[in-house]
Amino acid sequence: MTRLKSFAIAAVMAVPFAAQAEPTGDADAGEQNFRQCASCHGVVSPDGEVTHRLAPTGPNLWGVVGRQAGAYEGYTRFSSAITAAGEDGLVWDEESFVAYVNDPSGFLREVTGDSRARSNMNHRLRGSAEDLFAYLAQFGE
Repeated sequence: MTRLKSFAIAAVMAVPFAAQAEPTGDADAGEQNFRQCASCHGVVSPDGEVTHRLAPTGPNLWGVVGRQAGAYEGYTRFSSAITAAGEDGLVWDEESFVAYVNDPSGFLREVTGDSRARSNMNHRLRGSAEDLFAYLAQFGE
């Protein structure tokens, strides 16, 4: 079985457990870390409540926890690698989110098995990705 298929199966199987698991990070500290993200991403609820204004570069991060990677209605600038990973079952849980924001292209190369895979997100998070995940986990269903 390919590495991607193994990862996809594990990710899909983990979704019910990940959705119930409490994030390990500190949401208050994650709010401070979000400043690094705010130039490209926003957090806006489906009813229009703005936590962080939407920026034109990246997708809305409302409901990112548990969302299929590379899938956000109306956003068309995902890389082909992240879209393919999502179509193969990659869902944002704490483990995948932390690995991705620490090294976006490296993460995609690992999960897709494609040494040339690239992410359109070039920024590597400085600080605790677990804290950022805990912060974003507050916004969604």
